[in-house]
Amino acid sequence: MSQYDIYLTPRAWREVKVLPSHMRQRLRREIDGLAAAPRPSTSKALDVPPPGGDEEPRSYELRRLRIDRWRIAYAVTEEAKIIDVLTIQKRPPYDYGDLSDLMQELK
Repeated sequence: MSQYDIYLTPRAWREVKVLPSHMRQRLRREIDGLAAAPRPSTSKALDVPPPGGDEEPRSYELRRLRIDRWRIAYAVTEEAKIIDVLTIQKRPPYDYGDLSDLMQELK
C-alpha cells in the first residue's frame, strides 16, 4: 500500500499551533496516520456540494475524523495520493458551515 502525502492548509496549520499541547500531540499522530490509512473506520465521509455547483465534478473526497470533541476535516485526492487537512475545530460549536469556502483552497 502506498503512502499519501499530507498537506495542511494555512488555516489548519494556524489551528494546530494554538491547540492545547496534549491535543496537539494526539491530533498530529492521527493526521500522520492518515498517510497510511486515509479512510480509518473512525472517519466519516462528508456530503457537501462541490464549489461552483453540481456541474463541476470534484476530484477529491471530503472526510472528517473525530477525536474526542475535536474534528479534523480533510480531503483525499486518490489519483495524486494526497491528503489536504482543511481545518481542525472543536465541536460544538463548529458545524462544517465553512467547508465550501475551504474547498476553494483546493483548486
